[in-house]
Amino acid sequence: MRWTSGRRSSNIEDRRGVHISRKAAAGGIGTVVLILVALYFGVDPSMLLQSTDSLVDSSSQSDNQNISAEEQELAEFVSVVLADTEDTWHALFQQSGSQYHEPKLVLFSGAVESACGFAQSATGPFYCPADQKVYLDLNFFQELHDRFKAPGDFAQAYVIAHEIGHHVQTLTGILPKAHEAMRRMSPKEANALLVRIELQADCFSGIWAHHANRSRQIIEEGDIEEALAAVNAVGDDRLQMQGQGYVVPDSFTHGTSAQRMKWFKTGLTTGRVSACDTFSAK
Repeated sequence: MRWTSGRRSSNIEDRRGVHISRKAAAGGIGTVVLILVALYFGVDPSMLLQSTDSLVDSSSQSDNQNISAEEQELAEFVSVVLADTEDTWHALFQQSGSQYHEPKLVLFSGAVESACGFAQSATGPFYCPADQKVYLDLNFFQELHDRFKAPGDFAQAYVIAHEIGHHVQTLTGILPKAHEAMRRMSPKEANALLVRIELQADCFSGIWAHHANRSRQIIEEGDIEEALAAVNAVGDDRLQMQGQGYVVPDSFTHGTSAQRMKWFKTGLTTGRVSACDTFSAK
């Protein structure tokens, strides 16, 4: 991916090295409530299962002295990709007669506090609509390489673009409407709707790739294959089979590998928001 000459975003919030202290909180019904809150706010419920430890105090002192040159370069890469999503969505929103409001991207290490709750690195990257911020521990990219067997900078860019897709859903009112509908649904129905939300974010990430390459020629040979490998690796069916040896479709929250690849390619091929109507699709 051609990125080194790209514009850097001013919307990076660097919390790496910020130390957060916690104390244990009671479980039980509180955990159930957190899962429901996660569903309403568009957060993977597994994220807030980490929240049974409640935040007590967070230090405002950040220790970034041990950040390696390699990690700093990765942070630069994230900043460039974020800037590229800003340029893409600003243009698309302007074409539709509306205005794109840029989100913040928070870099953290270990654990982080968001308006959607407390999360640990094991959660993976996530978007919180309550504060309109994307949260990312750069160590996830190593996990993407090692655990998910999806290396490459364009695979990493897909991850960022997917989370920005959730921000687009927030700005366009898609997420609020979906969350309101979920309040009246059974857990099975809510999961099914959550899958459609995630698949649309995959489609939106494809839209970013389409327009970014057409405008700025960022894609190199092999980049699309890198992105598809990442999309394929994080399908619910594949993750469940790897983790427990069997698949439970009713518990899906993001969609199968095939579904995720299909919708990413739809956005990549068409470049049109109207083509990403996952809610009407069979």
